[in-house]
Amino acid sequence: MTLDNSKVLIITQNWGIEETELTRPLRDLRAAGANVTLAAAEKAPVETVQHDRYAGETLDADAAYADVSAQDYDMLIVPGGTTNVDRLRVSEVAQRLAKEFSAAGKPIAAICHGAWLLVNAGVLPGKTLTSTRYIKADVENAGGTFVDQEVKVCNANGWRLITSRKPADLDAFVGAIEDTLGE
Repeated sequence: MTLDNSKVLIITQNWGIEETELTRPLRDLRAAGANVTLAAAEKAPVETVQHDRYAGETLDADAAYADVSAQDYDMLIVPGGTTNVDRLRVSEVAQRLAKEFSAAGKPIAAICHGAWLLVNAGVLPGKTLTSTRYIKADVENAGGTFVDQEVKVCNANGWRLITSRKPADLDAFVGAIEDTLGE
């Protein structure tokens, strides 16, 4: 699949990101030809973890997420990692980006704890999604309908939401992202 004209924004904090939930979409989409920007809280190294506990790979951020705009991208991706998203979800800038993508009818993809950002951004009412089971109550309290499945694509409310539960779901998650960008 070639995604040559696709512009994708991945947002994270600078540490605590679940390694494969960042590196798989980032590298797979770049390999397919997409222009992917990794924007972190600071334009500084991004330290990943494995299983929220063990040191993972360190990547370079392309930008600070305060310096990017939803209008310049086709899709937003939010990787998990408990400490990553626990801090990302309280960022007013990250919340604004999620709101801008959904208001513009642009797709958002979130895996594992990534949906926490969408909870705090207030964009889940009427959406059906999956995530890690640990935030099921948060998703439901925010107006979303939780399902336990490998990947869920929801087109309600005029924008597409792609969600998955955990690293084991990455093939389906990245596949749904590529299918969406390829449309």
